[in-house]
Amino acid sequence: MSAAKDLLENYQHVIDELTLVTGNSGAFDVVVNGEVIFSKQAVGRHAEPGEVLDLFGQSIRR
Repeated sequence: MSAAKDLLENYQHVIDELTLVTGNSGAFDVVVNGEVIFSKQAVGRHAEPGEVLDLFGQSIRR
C-alpha cells in the first residue's frame, strides 16, 4: 500500500506504530500512533495519492 510506504519513508522518525485496519467492502483506516489519520468508510472514498501523507503531516504540526 502506497500510503503506508509514504508514511514510513517520510516520518519513520516520529511513528511508533502504524496500523492499517481493514473492514468490509475494501474499507480501511490508517491509524498512526493511536490516531485515525484516514478512514475510507468515514469519507466514502479511497485516499487520493499523497493524501494520507499530507494528513499525517498536518496532524504532527498541531
